[in-house]
Amino acid sequence: HPPAAGRFILVTQQLQVGSYCCDQVIGRRLPQVLDSPMRFFEWNPMGRILSCFSRYQDEVDSLVPHHLNALLVFCLIAVCACVVTSVIFPIMLLPLVLLITLFYCVCVCVCVCVCVCVLWFQLTSNCQYMIQSLMEVEARFISVERLLEYITLDPAEDWPRCGAITFQDYQMRYSQNSPVVLNGLQLHVSGGEKLGIVGKTGSGKSSLAAALFRLVEPAAGRILIDGVDITSISLSDLRRKLSIIPQDPVLFTGTVRYNLDPFSVHSDEEVWAALEKTYMKDTVRLSVPAELTQDEGTVSAGQRQLMCLSRALLRNSKIILLDEASASVDAETDSLIQITIRDSFQHCTTLTIAHRIHTILQVDRVLVLDHGQVTASPVQCGSGSGLFRSLVQVHVQVQV
Repeated sequence: HPPAAGRFILVTQQLQVGSYCCDQVIGRRLPQVLDSPMRFFEWNPMGRILSCFSRYQDEVDSLVPHHLNALLVFCLIAVCACVVTSVIFPIMLLPLVLLITLFYCVCVCVCVCVCVCVLWFQLTSNCQYMIQSLMEVEARFISVERLLEYITLDPAEDWPRCGAITFQDYQMRYSQNSPVVLNGLQLHVSGGEKLGIVGKTGSGKSSLAAALFRLVEPAAGRILIDGVDITSISLSDLRRKLSIIPQDPVLFTGTVRYNLDPFSVHSDEEVWAALEKTYMKDTVRLSVPAELTQDEGTVSAGQRQLMCLSRALLRNSKIILLDEASASVDAETDSLIQITIRDSFQHCTTLTIAHRIHTILQVDRVLVLDHGQVTASPVQCGSGSGLFRSLVQVHVQVQV
């Protein structure tokens, strides 16, 4: 039956459009929302986000395809009505003023007048429904616009090549009304350079790390990595290109391989090679259990830290951040960490937030922070003055 077949085609097309819209929004946009910075979730209530992906998504799935189909049907009817009207009575295509002027000239033929009036009312009725459908589609596309707000620029596959980092008059605060924790930071780190970062408690060392990983969005200024503003790319792409070795290492419940390579990107040989470079190969073979847990009693703090180093080696990132990585380990593990950093990260840009002065004795330059500002231009290790010299003197006195 032709009408039934046409209706079936329209409904099928409506379902296909709805499925495509759902795939575009949920499959692609939702991960971008989940990768948004923490400030986004602080400023947007959870109810608003859920409403965006429930009520608006329902409109995109059901109402938008329905009104698009209605608009298509009424447009076809209007076109057909115009064609029929132009064939039967071409004068109807003239402006309305001309039509009114000539109307009385043709009213002698009642049949023609009735036919023209019927066709005219049918055309205007279809145009009315067509305009109504168009308005409904336009109104429902507001939901589409709100769902597509989070469009980001993907970086090149080989970015970053050198690992150069530039802070340009960078300012950061943790909330809108909180004081500035990084104030006008001006800094350039060349690709492959080893930079030590020192300062007293509260000077902004960890805030600099949070800024680099975009845990907090900038209040002013920007950060460039190989000339690319990090706010112009998605968080997932940015953090995939960087590696951090924190003070408190994190291991997940699962095998050693899963902890080092959770997405199974690397081969077993590469995993073992990374463990060998961090002096953990024999330890994993002999004493580490097959299944790790988040319980700190499974492996020691030093072994956890060395596994985090292995994870960073597998990622092969151009930029490595060590946030007081050896602060909570014994002297032997600390020595292994320093040897691994020196030998395995030669071609990487390394930022070392120092808790112990001896951990930055091998770096190229030392950056001294005080109250979120650079006290002076980064100096060569061993040639510092002012606050850096005082920190070294305090360290020497403590060691003595």
